[in-house]
Amino acid sequence: MAETTPPKRTIRSFVRRTGRMTPSQQRALRDDWERYGIMYKPEALQLDSVFGRSAEKVLEIGFGNGDTLVQAATERPELDFVGIEVHEPGAGHCILKAVAADIGNLRIVIHDALEVLRDQIADNELSRINLLFADPWPKKRHHKRRLINAPFLDLAAAKLSRGGALYLATDWENYAGHIDEVMSRRTDFALVERRKHVGDQPLDRHTTKFEARGLKRGHSIWDWHYVRR
Repeated sequence: MAETTPPKRTIRSFVRRTGRMTPSQQRALRDDWERYGIMYKPEALQLDSVFGRSAEKVLEIGFGNGDTLVQAATERPELDFVGIEVHEPGAGHCILKAVAADIGNLRIVIHDALEVLRDQIADNELSRINLLFADPWPKKRHHKRRLINAPFLDLAAAKLSRGGALYLATDWENYAGHIDEVMSRRTDFALVERRKHVGDQPLDRHTTKFEARGLKRGHSIWDWHYVRR
């Protein structure tokens, strides 16, 4: 009998949490998914058709409970926002907020961000990508799981339009050093501004839940704004 080699396991940048979903979050995912949700499929989306108009597109990776994403979409109705999150209760909460705000310029995907970027977002489609307070994976043996790495940045550069913006933020000093090191090797991104602060000077963004949690722990905040060359 021939031996078979098991498929190589993909290294994930996240752990899919199994937090309790409230009845209202369940209803939102069931009743309002058609309005706000995008199913993952390995084929490129026609985002102008999805939103019913042509507008600049902003992608937010790991939006948590979606409060700041909905706030941004409400305040910038001229932009279209796509959020990616793997935590279903957070996605349900985000849809609840979107319904309450009655906004039409927001869609969400519940899936791995790398696969969504690779398979569903067309090249040169995005004007901005936000990756704010991604899991820092602070233990050295877990650094390979960090999302800010060459494969992600290759995809980000391909999906951003020329001059498109990449915004990063973290409250972990070790991760900030990692980001500085990785980005210093990129020739396809130019640094516009790097800012270290104590929660009082965010770079063109709202304060997030994870940022507030870091500040309570006494962490500093690092923000970066890059543009695609």
